[in-house]
Amino acid sequence: MFRILAADIGGTNSRFGFFELEPGAEEPRLQNIVRFATAESASFPELLARLFASPQHFAPSGCDLAVFAVAGPVQGHICRPPNIAWNIDLHDIAGLGLKRGALLNDFAAQAFACRSRAGRESQVLQRGRADHALHGGTMAVLGAGTGLGHCALVVDSAGDYIAVPSEAGHAAFPFVGEEECAYADYVRRSAHLDYCHGDAIVTGSGLSRLHAFLTGESLSPAEVGARLPHSPRTVEWFARFYGRAARNYALNVLSLGGVYLAGGVAAKNTVLVEHPAFLAEFCRSSAHGELLCGLPVLLNKNQDSGVLGAALFGAQRLRRRG
Repeated sequence: MFRILAADIGGTNSRFGFFELEPGAEEPRLQNIVRFATAESASFPELLARLFASPQHFAPSGCDLAVFAVAGPVQGHICRPPNIAWNIDLHDIAGLGLKRGALLNDFAAQAFACRSRAGRESQVLQRGRADHALHGGTMAVLGAGTGLGHCALVVDSAGDYIAVPSEAGHAAFPFVGEEECAYADYVRRSAHLDYCHGDAIVTGSGLSRLHAFLTGESLSPAEVGARLPHSPRTVEWFARFYGRAARNYALNVLSLGGVYLAGGVAAKNTVLVEHPAFLAEFCRSSAHGELLCGLPVLLNKNQDSGVLGAALFGAQRLRRRG
């Protein structure tokens, strides 16, 4: 039996899951999960020391692999997250007694989470057709949060999964019609951008920006979320933009394995993807409308899915190395 420590370290919260992987099992079993506010620790070693300051399901010396999913670019053994005051260096884990470690981007963990119970328990937005939910088909994951994350999950020749990272959130976002182009001009001016990209449109800040454009009210994303039942234009426009982002990525990677939405914006405000404008825009394509209408589209609302995905990544790595 293997023991895996899986962590999802974000700018706001850090989540740690303790897992056991039985011989022959495809998915590790979660034993318990621990959550901390990331800013309460002054360094990565301090965060780990805080975790193990109280008894856990296993001690650091009993851990076969520690996997850290981090909201930032991973470069070998180091990640410098843009929204955390300190860096994450895998060399630091030895001082806590952890023997082996791995780093991956947080959206790579979200991609692996498609194969976990978080993926199986996701809310179905479009059931799709069975012939399009092909075994081994590429899965597209995108999510509106602080940024607009993207990652694809593909299968290699050995049957293992590979997360294919993307910076599609920084690609130019397309607008249609005079009203939308007026909004694009507003975004460029207010956000001081050379061009509009997904991170400025389909995110929490994008929701605030859109609401301000449509209503004149300058509110935080949480405040806009509370007003959505009384803000039909904000809901319809954002749902349309989210559907467009999802459609574009689904076509970019030909996601016959399905499209999974993650991130806090839709998880906390499901109306933004349950509104008919979302699927209407997702399926809108003169060339591939039939294909898009046949793809499964799901909403992952599990706030711990990054931990589950990191654990699944760890299980695959342990099975490879033995």
